[in-house]
Amino acid sequence: MTSAFPITSLAFERTTPEQQKPPANSHEGPLDARGADWRNLQLGELDLSKARLCRVDLRGADLHSCQFEGTDLRLARYDRHTIWPHGFDFRSSGAIGPQARLNGAFLNNADLAGMDLEGASLMGAYLSGADLSGACLRGARLAGADLRHALLRGALCEGTRFLNCQLDYVDFRHAELKNSDLSGASCIRGADFSGAIDIDTLRGSLLGRAFQELDCWNPLTRRTTRESLHG
Repeated sequence: MTSAFPITSLAFERTTPEQQKPPANSHEGPLDARGADWRNLQLGELDLSKARLCRVDLRGADLHSCQFEGTDLRLARYDRHTIWPHGFDFRSSGAIGPQARLNGAFLNNADLAGMDLEGASLMGAYLSGADLSGACLRGARLAGADLRHALLRGALCEGTRFLNCQLDYVDFRHAELKNSDLSGASCIRGADFSGAIDIDTLRGSLLGRAFQELDCWNPLTRRTTRESLHG
């Protein structure tokens, strides 16, 4: 489905959840639209109470008149252009986006490339193997998060704190690390910092880590952490 079609022209279809279009009229029972693409849609006064909207892409969608009582929004995606109903606590809904509260969330191997997670709280989150390439993590709180084997290529990590994070084999190539804090990371074994922006201010403290971390080979980028830090 593309956003070229106005919502008033879409009829309710009983199809796979990923293909589920927003219903134009009333429908029986809670809506199941898991994984659907609803980007940039105007959803009007749609009753989404108890709907199953896991993994639905709501970026740019206008939801301000929708009803969300008991709605399952786990892993749904939103951005700063998504318009939510007044007073709805979308940040704690389980959806992913700026300012989201995702402490302890299971996001292993999740595709979060290019996502806006500015100011999100991901403390203790499970992000092992997640693709965060090009994501915005400015000011995100990641204390205690498991980021082993995560991809942060080109990610914006300005002001990001990595206290007690597991950063084994993380791909930080060309990431923006301005004002980020990696000194308290639990481990950086095999992490690759090649081409990272503002790495100069962090290089000294990182090169002071144990040789077991610095001389570990990253099988993806084919260099050691020490080599990546020396450019």
